[in-house]
Amino acid sequence: MTILVGSVLAGMLVMAGVATFWWWASPAQPDLVAALDRLAPHRTLPASPVPVSGGTIGTAGERVGRWAIRRLPLAWITVPTKDLAVLRKTPASFYGDKLTFAAVALVGLPLLCWLFSLSVPMPAAVPVAGTLAAAVVAWFVPDLDVRRDAAKARTEIARALAAYTDLVALERRGGGSGSRQAMELAAEIGDSWPFRRISEALARSRFSGQQPWDALHDLANQLAVTDLDDLADIMRLCGEEGAQVYDSLRAKAEASRNALLAADQAEANATGERMFIPASLPAIVFVTILLVPPIMRLLAS
Repeated sequence: MTILVGSVLAGMLVMAGVATFWWWASPAQPDLVAALDRLAPHRTLPASPVPVSGGTIGTAGERVGRWAIRRLPLAWITVPTKDLAVLRKTPASFYGDKLTFAAVALVGLPLLCWLFSLSVPMPAAVPVAGTLAAAVVAWFVPDLDVRRDAAKARTEIARALAAYTDLVALERRGGGSGSRQAMELAAEIGDSWPFRRISEALARSRFSGQQPWDALHDLANQLAVTDLDDLADIMRLCGEEGAQVYDSLRAKAEASRNALLAADQAEANATGERMFIPASLPAIVFVTILLVPPIMRLLAS
């Protein structure tokens, strides 16, 4: 019986390898932007703007997600659109991650249970229940990853916006630049991905004839970043009403830095409270070792 089961598993692995090779070798749906960039040798592809993002065009997860969108009813799944926009991940990569995680749980756990059953017998209900529970947990792992990575990315955006607001204020006052010019020059100074996202939005607004503060409004709504929305409102007053916004920009930057400092202090306090338990555990063990023998002698007498 063991030889038969091993032969079946070996055949399944061989067929899975053949199917994987065929899927990898089959032509994929090309991305139009990437194809045009490859046709223009004088252009260079921009670096990945978010280091925490793991989804790129053409990856295996992206292909699985595109196949799922075409073939599976996925309308009931809630897609964190704004979190994906912060990470610059597509819904196809999100679907692909969910299906990949669930498939690994559905295939990997039964194999592990089968290996354990060779030495320790177990009822069939145990691997079935464990596989279903693991698949459910694995299905929601990408949601937690996207939410955590998006929160980190928004924190990085907030830090960059505090510096960007100061730079815009200095360009307005020291350089005598107009609203659009001050915003564009300030965005070109930084080399981090939040500065590049702002610079890209401002460049698109210049070519489309959109006002730069409206472009920042759209970017703030897309990324769910309220600080960027506040900055757009301040620059709107400067551009449409000619208001002097130097003091407002400096006050906004100072308030953003104070909020970030308060958040860092709260996180540090929470981390210190969590470290109290493992730090006090050796002392508790040492006191227990000292007190247990006398107490046992007293009870014995």
